[in-house]
Amino acid sequence: MTFLEPTKKNTVFLGLTFVILLGISYAENLFFFNIVSDVLQNQLFAVAMLFLHNVLVVSLILLGMTFYVNLVVLNFFKREKHADVVISNSRIFAAVFACMIVFLSILRGATLINGQITLETLPLILMVSAPVGIVEGYGIYLTINKTLSRTMATAIISSFNLFLFIVYHSYHNLHIIHKIRKLG
Repeated sequence: MTFLEPTKKNTVFLGLTFVILLGISYAENLFFFNIVSDVLQNQLFAVAMLFLHNVLVVSLILLGMTFYVNLVVLNFFKREKHADVVISNSRIFAAVFACMIVFLSILRGATLINGQITLETLPLILMVSAPVGIVEGYGIYLTINKTLSRTMATAIISSFNLFLFIVYHSYHNLHIIHKIRKLG
């Protein structure tokens, strides 16, 4: 079962949606990191902002991967010799991509706490973030792998599970930030 039958019309729609969501995500990112110190003072607002941020990230991943798959399936890359390498090796790509996202997320979280990445606090942040990072990374891995392998029925279920983890992760990140600020 596929999410959307790959047609040129659906591919254009996915591409436009991806670009619009990318613009919204960029605006949200600028807004969030300009007011981050104020956001962290109000727990309800901080959880809402982290939740919005995480939902946009996961939506971008899902839309971007679906858009790419449709481009490859519909032969938009006719002249490209290795256009389907990512789809053929979906597990490897999903694992690398998920690790990269989780690692960058942890580094970004470290900059939220101190304003910069310091070697003294990085092991503590990695240790505290590891359980949530593993769950988040596995959810991202499942979503990407199922999207690239075109088994979207399972990807929809894993995306819903990832949505639930985003809610938990948003609150947990705020809790971690407050704990580390108390220690430091």
